Amino acid sequence: MLAAHADRERAVDVLRAGFAEGRLPQGEYERRIERAYQARTVGELSVLVADLPQGPVPQQSFPQAYVPQTFRPVPLPPDPTNGKAVGALVCGVASVFTWGLTGIPALVLGHVARREIRRQGGQGDGMAVAGIVLGWLSVAGWVLFAVLMIALVGGSSG
Repeated sequence: MLAAHADRERAVDVLRAGFAEGRLPQGEYERRIERAYQARTVGELSVLVADLPQGPVPQQSFPQAYVPQTFRPVPLPPDPTNGKAVGALVCGVASVFTWGLTGIPALVLGHVARREIRRQGGQGDGMAVAGIVLGWLSVAGWVLFAVLMIALVGGSSG
């Protein structure tokens, strides 16, 4: 079916609303507006607005058509998990089995990982925090052990 001027204006209104809502970058918005004014059929217009909500503007329902890859959103890859955060968690958990010897590496790796995550983004902040907590617990265990040993040695010589 051939598109009327009113059909083109309705499609442009949907594109304007999509741009105003931040759903379209400016370059894509301008390309779609240009194509909307050049469209000859209602089907061409429906392709241009198929991935946008039709909003409060009264629209005749366009038949759902194939949306070209050009107008589909590009899926973003997930942020990678920080390797130092994983290392901090592993060292923190291992401190239970190594009598606290991996507690200090857990602390160092955890703090470095959190700094990198804040600067560069990524995932793993919870693992870094868990490594830091377990590292501090192992350091506190060693301090408590040293205090008890000093108290026992000091108490037995008095």
